[in-house]
Amino acid sequence: MKQHLIVEVFRSSKNEGMYLYVEKSAGLKDIPDELMALFGKGISAMTMLLKPDSKLARANAENVIADIREKGYYLQLPPVKEESLLDAYMTPTKATY
Repeated sequence: MKQHLIVEVFRSSKNEGMYLYVEKSAGLKDIPDELMALFGKGISAMTMLLKPDSKLARANAENVIADIREKGYYLQLPPVKEESLLDAYMTPTKATY
């Protein structure tokens, strides 16, 4: 079995920071309807040769390849937004006297 895949990455039209990685030759045709309803229209972001040692910003290439082979896709969720200090500062506080 080959250790690399030609992958197309789609970004979600509904959720910023959500991406679907699929094998280029398959595209989005085999993605479950329920997932596509949440994902929205897939907007092609890039095509790449993915190898187990490829460096990805927010995913492990070996895990991406394994999920694509097993499920037909890899879903990358948006990063969890941490509460910023500015948000904490702007939150009103109740004064007790």
